[in-house]
Amino acid sequence: MNTTVATTGTEGKTWGGGSNPLKASYGKMMMWFFIVSDALTFSGFLAAYGFSRFKFIDSWPIADEVFTHIPFFHGNYPMIYVAFMTFILIMSSVTMVLAVDAGHHMNQKKVTWYMFLTIIGGIIFVGSQAWEWNTFIKGEFGAVQTKGGNILQFGEYKTVDGEQKFERVAIADFAKATHGERTQHERKSGLWFVDEGALPEYTVDEVYNGLVSNENILIRNQIINEEGHKTVLSREESLKQLKANGKLVVHGANLKVNEYGSPLFADFFFFITGFHGFHVLSGVVINIIIFFNVVIGTYERRKNYEMVEKVGLYWHFVDLVWVFVFTFFYLV
Repeated sequence: MNTTVATTGTEGKTWGGGSNPLKASYGKMMMWFFIVSDALTFSGFLAAYGFSRFKFIDSWPIADEVFTHIPFFHGNYPMIYVAFMTFILIMSSVTMVLAVDAGHHMNQKKVTWYMFLTIIGGIIFVGSQAWEWNTFIKGEFGAVQTKGGNILQFGEYKTVDGEQKFERVAIADFAKATHGERTQHERKSGLWFVDEGALPEYTVDEVYNGLVSNENILIRNQIINEEGHKTVLSREESLKQLKANGKLVVHGANLKVNEYGSPLFADFFFFITGFHGFHVLSGVVINIIIFFNVVIGTYERRKNYEMVEKVGLYWHFVDLVWVFVFTFFYLV
């Protein structure tokens, strides 16, 4: 019995899609595989952030009250600098598109110029993120952490445009320093395996004495009321809460305490924005390498600028991820 077997021209080949599946080179296919896997990683991080925020939705820090700083300017500018960072990163993605397009037209001069602008945009973004981290870590006003781990912030009501608004007051502006000596624990003076971090600038008692002396200052806890604002306590309740539950004076945020609210917010902020910042920094380094290859004519001799296109895919991915990070942390 004779059996006819149709031939397709791919017998004996491991990969039947030819040398350019989906009309993409091996390098571009591998870049797409990396992007997909990295996107899943970021998705997991942001999903964890979303679940945690939903669980503590009544006490989560308000972004408009946390990210209010602009370099070289003193005042309250909610989200302005973060919006500037986002604009810079998006524009760097635009210049990368122009660089790729110029590469398709074998225009070395334009590729060089647009790659340079992309690198400058990336450096500005990374530098801005480092500055934002530094500001977030240092803090501005300070707060008191209670025995239960909650945060007590200080402020007073001021009339702004005919409306009473609660504005934060720095602990240093009202706390009364005493002349008592505070001794920092060292290994030589106690358990050899235990060391203590830097002592806070003020003790809870000094903050309490300052609060007693300034009748206009009130305490605001981290619970969000029906109007979407943190709950401001009465004068009597403010004194009572600080006296009974005050444990530690904190400034700024780190992996243990957070003057803005839940420490979990700071943990996610450092991890996710730091992970993204590492991606941007890596992209800047790769762009610099590709830039110098463009300058010396490496891709001109190869008769193609595919390397620019591949690094462009990575850069667009980093840009897109920031849009989601920006939305989750700063807007929602």
